[in-house]
Amino acid sequence: MISVRHRGSFSNLEKFLKNAQKGARAVDLNAYGQEGVAALMSATPIDSGKTALSWYYEIHEEKESTVISFCNSNIQNGVPIAVILQYGHGTGTGGWVQGRDYINPAIQPIFDEIANRAWREVTKK
Repeated sequence: MISVRHRGSFSNLEKFLKNAQKGARAVDLNAYGQEGVAALMSATPIDSGKTALSWYYEIHEEKESTVISFCNSNIQNGVPIAVILQYGHGTGTGGWVQGRDYINPAIQPIFDEIANRAWREVTKK
């Protein structure tokens, strides 16, 4: 059996959790979305430039969460070109074109800044 005894107040914890909820919502994801799209556009390998110009972002807000998604609309014959550039693909003659990890290094600094900004909002007094 486990028992817990407590004296005092949870007011500091409650204040921290309320600030955390407000802080996460205070981050302007549109600005980060635009930065992310710019970073992805500049990092995308260029042949025709169509894939680089096809990046966009979406923000979905739900009751307890907000999600930012980076998407690419360049799809040829049902194949998302940004994905095959990232991971590689087979050729029609049996060969293989090696992928190039360009998405993660481009977008990671944006995610890090979102996390840092949210943490600053949460922990400010």
